[in-house]
Amino acid sequence: MNMSSYAPAPISARGPSELVGRTPVLWIGEPFADAGRGFWAKLEGANPGGIKDRPGLHMVARARERGELAPGAPVVESSSGTLGLGLALAGIVLGHPVTVVTDPGLEPGIRRALTAHGARIETVDTPHPSGGWQQARRERVAELLAAMPGAWCPDQYNNPDNVAAYAPLAAELVAQLGRIDVLVASVGTGGHSAGISAALRCTFPGLELIGVDSVRSTIFGQPAGPRLMRGLGSSIHPGNVAHSAFSEVHWVAPAEAVRSCRSLARHHYASGGWSVGAVALVAGWAARTRPAGTRIAAVFPDGPHRYLDTVYNDAWCQGQGLAHLSAPPPEEPDEITDPGERTVTSWTRCRTVTGPAAGTADAGAVLATPVVAAGAR
Repeated sequence: MNMSSYAPAPISARGPSELVGRTPVLWIGEPFADAGRGFWAKLEGANPGGIKDRPGLHMVARARERGELAPGAPVVESSSGTLGLGLALAGIVLGHPVTVVTDPGLEPGIRRALTAHGARIETVDTPHPSGGWQQARRERVAELLAAMPGAWCPDQYNNPDNVAAYAPLAAELVAQLGRIDVLVASVGTGGHSAGISAALRCTFPGLELIGVDSVRSTIFGQPAGPRLMRGLGSSIHPGNVAHSAFSEVHWVAPAEAVRSCRSLARHHYASGGWSVGAVALVAGWAARTRPAGTRIAAVFPDGPHRYLDTVYNDAWCQGQGLAHLSAPPPEEPDEITDPGERTVTSWTRCRTVTGPAAGTADAGAVLATPVVAAGAR
C-alpha cells in the first residue's frame, strides 16, 4: 500500500491545551464581495472553546510564572461567555478552580458548558447605572476577590498578557497568507485587535487595521446603551484597546450582523455569532472597495453553535424586533466624520478614531490594580 497517498494526519494531543491554535483560514468571496474578490477568515471557532482559549491559557500561565497566582488558587473573572470557556480550560490544565461572573444574557448552552467544565457561575441581577452589565460584573468580581484570600483576577480588559496572547495567531496568519495588507477585527476588551495588529506590523508596517464595534458601545466615543450583541462592544473603557492602531472604525447593528451570519452559513458553511457577522460584513465591504489584489484577513472569534437559539432562531430574532432578516446585508455603511457627530443606530463608518474623552471617568476603575491577586504573593 502506498502510504504517500494518505492525507497528513491531524494533530495528536497529549492534553487539551495542545488543541489551541493552528486554526485554519477560509476564503470568503461572493456574495460578500464581487467575483474574484474576497477576504481570508481566520476561523478561531476551531479552538476547543473559541478565540479566548488563547488568552485564557496565557494569562493564567504568566500569572503563575510571576508568582501572582499560587498553585491551586482560585481564578475569578467577569465574562459574557467565551473567556469563561478559556479560563475553564486553563483551570483544567493548570489546576485552578474557576469562578465566572456573568449576567442574565449568558446563553443557557454556554452556562451548561461552563458548569460541565467545572467552572462555578455567579450571575449579577442588576446592571450598573452607567457601566451596564460589565461594570456590575466587575464590582461583583471585586467583592469575591475580597472574600477569597489568594484569589486572582485576570482582568481581561486591562491585562497586557491578554494582548500578548495573540502573537502566535499573527504568526499563523503570516505563515498561512504570506502577506497581509488589511486586518479586520472586532473590538471588545481590545485584546485580539491590539495583539494581532502589533505583531503583524513587525512584518508589515503599513498594515491597515479596521475595527468593528457594536452600536451603543462607548469604546470609540459613542454613548453607551443597552446592547443585544455579546462579544464585541463595551459599556466601559478597556485599557487594552489600542485606539491609535486603527485606521477606521465601523459600528454594526444587530439585524445587520444576523443577516451577515446567515449569509455566511448559507454560502460558505462557516459562520459564527455576533462578532463574526459584523466582521464579515465589514471585511466584505473592504474587499469590494480596496484595490484589486489587496490581501485582507478577518478574525472570526467563534463558531455558530453558541447562537443556534438566538442569531439563527427566527422566533427569537422576531421577539427582539430584528426585522427583514431574509433581506441581503446592506452594501455600504453610512459615514460620519467624528464619533461625536451623532449617535449611530446602523452600520456606520468613521475614519476619525478617538478614545474616551479627556477627563471621562473609567467605569472599570473598580479593579485599579487588575493583575494583582487579593491576598497573593
